[in-house]
Amino acid sequence: MQAWVTDLQHLLAHGDAAVLVTVARVEGSAPREAGTKMIVTREAARHTIGGGHLEWKAIETARQVLRDGMRMPHARRLKRFALGPSLGQCCGGAVVLAFERLDVSDLGWLATLARRLAAGASTVRSVSFRSSRNGTPAGAPTGVNQPEADGAAVAVMLSEPEPGVETPDCLLWDTGAASQGDGTLLLTETVAPNDWPVVLFGAGHVGAALVRVLGTLPCRVRWVDARDAAFPSPEAFAALNAPNVAIDANDAPDEAIDAAPPGTSFIVMTHDHSLDLELAERILRRGDFVFFGMIGSHTKRKQFEHRLAARGIDPLQIARMNCPLGVDGIVDKSPEVIAISAAAQLLQAIEAATAAMHAPGHAGVAAPGTTHSA
Repeated sequence: MQAWVTDLQHLLAHGDAAVLVTVARVEGSAPREAGTKMIVTREAARHTIGGGHLEWKAIETARQVLRDGMRMPHARRLKRFALGPSLGQCCGGAVVLAFERLDVSDLGWLATLARRLAAGASTVRSVSFRSSRNGTPAGAPTGVNQPEADGAAVAVMLSEPEPGVETPDCLLWDTGAASQGDGTLLLTETVAPNDWPVVLFGAGHVGAALVRVLGTLPCRVRWVDARDAAFPSPEAFAALNAPNVAIDANDAPDEAIDAAPPGTSFIVMTHDHSLDLELAERILRRGDFVFFGMIGSHTKRKQFEHRLAARGIDPLQIARMNCPLGVDGIVDKSPEVIAISAAAQLLQAIEAATAAMHAPGHAGVAAPGTTHSA
């Protein structure tokens, strides 16, 4: 699930109006990529488009759009910000930001989008902006450098992406007449599920510390341990504020491996080395994981390499096992440090898998959170 979708649903359901700010176009170097979102209300701002002076100006503009809503409930605006000359930010590029005032009437398309994301489906969201009357500045690319555009409300449109298109993207384009001042600019973006799946085995001290970190990241965690008493109490678990984590007290933890979708990341840190070996064998045999990490020492790795090879596991698959777990150069063995180091190593694997999936001609393990189409 995209967090901005859930947050908007909660805000609008309580009767609040909000402005959705989207990075619609990036020119050169910028703090965040196209498609990045921020939500602005009268009192607060959630999420970030990069911080600094740009974000401060974006919040100021968004609150003006909220005020404009007194006469135009679904006010929309496009505004271009040059990061270097006008804002003093060292990125040096420019961004076009889209501002959309939303209220309770937008809950319909948000609910549809939320259902599709929960089902793992990507969705194209299209929003139109009426061009400003003075047209595009002379010499500027049509529809790109337009400093500002206000428009009357046209319904947000949701549609299926083109076949084979599942990855997020964002495009701001001219429908053909915007440069004459009587057309529209159209923002189209493919909104894709961004919560990659993780199966974590072990509810000990390190497992609990890692859950606290993973609870802040865009992932879905299945936290598995046969010992029900090892998990936090319901009150303590609620205090973790990790709605993306599901506890699974399971006497047959290997079932979680079989049930996991392609592109899952597995982390093994149980209290039992023999169980670790069984889980490692099952994970390596399926092979379609993005990341497999296991807590332990170099000695444990050597022992497991021999035992797994004796069970017929391909040495190339065994080499994909990250044990000891964590990034190189961090030697502190406290649970909190191991958790941060393990999460960093996991993020490296996620980034690499996502980049590989987007490479031309790639065919193989699914990117995190996706499945292969037939």
